[in-house]
Amino acid sequence: MKIATAAYPLDWFDDWSGYEAKLTRWVSDAAGQGADLLVFPEYGAMELASLAGAEVAAGLESSGRAVSERMPEADALLSRLAVAHGVHILGPGAPVWDPALGERPVNRSGFFTPDGAVAHQDKQIMTRYEREEWDMHPGGPLKLFDTALGRIGVLICYDCEFPLLARALTDAGAELLLVPSNTEAMTGYSRVRIGAMARALENQCVVAHSPTVGDALWCEAVDRNVGAAAVYGPPDIGFPDTGIIAQGALNAPGWVYADIDLSAVAQVRAEGGVVNFADWPRQDARSKMPELHVLRA
Repeated sequence: MKIATAAYPLDWFDDWSGYEAKLTRWVSDAAGQGADLLVFPEYGAMELASLAGAEVAAGLESSGRAVSERMPEADALLSRLAVAHGVHILGPGAPVWDPALGERPVNRSGFFTPDGAVAHQDKQIMTRYEREEWDMHPGGPLKLFDTALGRIGVLICYDCEFPLLARALTDAGAELLLVPSNTEAMTGYSRVRIGAMARALENQCVVAHSPTVGDALWCEAVDRNVGAAAVYGPPDIGFPDTGIIAQGALNAPGWVYADIDLSAVAQVRAEGGVVNFADWPRQDARSKMPELHVLRA
């Protein structure tokens, strides 16, 4: 399959038709290049706050609620586009007030298939900003998407920095992990990039990373955005020596494409120079030794 992962800029819109035109253009461009799976970033839907006006878009709480109110309409658009172009899409993420999960928002990314199915993945672990400033809460559990393309898991931004979350997905059968992100500084982007590469290494799988890029100073939640879209794999048999399958330039908007054969995941797990995925239980055994020797120098 061909993966298209977005380095996605956030734009101001005066009306819904502008947003619809942008999403339609982005999906059409990727599908026109033969992409089967399109990955948009965390909080990519925050540009919808512009439709509520400058005062609402500027506030953290008000912008989040404005976006959440628009998500049913946005999801319907992405579902139509997925069906029309015959592609799978991880849509632009958003804060969502879901009554089934409580009174505070969750961080959610929708997943859309060519047959019209709609699902979602919620972020598991909040950053300090989300927890302390936004009072955002963890959502529903991790999910495995068993698709015609392969078995796919989603780790939203900070989630990819926690190895056991990725391991739960790959233990369940995931061969491909999608990492949508939103980071305002090089430090944050670097943490997510390093996390994504580490998860590809230790689980011997493919990881596609999609960030927001550029400034959106009219919205406090996503005012500055740093990143580069990329697709990573384990640096071993069947994959590049660097582990970098494809990578865009820093802060350069657009799609980054990678041709992926997920049979390479099974091959590297069985025949790699190292077999991190199979050897995972060995670290458990070593960490549970009855004696731990502390050396003081």
